[in-house]
Amino acid sequence: MRFVFKGLLAMAVVFAVSADARANDFEPQIKAYYESTVKAWLSDPAVIEAIKAQNAKTSGYDAGKIDSLDKQWRAEAKAGGGDLVNKVAGSSLSGWLKGKKDAAGGKIAEVFVMDAKGLNVGMSDTTSDYMQGDEAKHQKTFGAGADAVFIDEVEFDESSGAFQSQLSATISDGGTPIGAITVGVNVEKL
Repeated sequence: MRFVFKGLLAMAVVFAVSADARANDFEPQIKAYYESTVKAWLSDPAVIEAIKAQNAKTSGYDAGKIDSLDKQWRAEAKAGGGDLVNKVAGSSLSGWLKGKKDAAGGKIAEVFVMDAKGLNVGMSDTTSDYMQGDEAKHQKTFGAGADAVFIDEVEFDESSGAFQSQLSATISDGGTPIGAITVGVNVEKL
């Protein structure tokens, strides 16, 4: 019975997604989840201090350095770990984010925090790349200024086996954008 219900739910989500590819039918619920839960994380000292520390290290990185690190990350992610991936995965911020994901009761498929350049600072799960700065999740939040929120379309996530929409928001310190957060919201759990 459970399998049948889950299958019907997945079919309903597919229908909702394909019925209007331009709209995210779950946007009101995702916005409510942002307001009730995620928004408070943006000002947590654990988040702010980790981003500020990384921004101090990465502020001088040029495109070549970032590209090199991104290539290293992709290879390490494919291999299941390495110095760069393990450093981010083992950070205190990553532990904090894993705790938030675990406490969410399946609503969060993944969560990660980026610095001003779009580089990963912390993550609940290993991302496929290190540099997010060229993607909408960073450009439409950090690039748009303080208080920006971006909710992407619903897509099937192979790694989690669930339909999710990425909720991204700017993280600011004293009104100045310093980074961004992305939360993969499992829409089947809303």
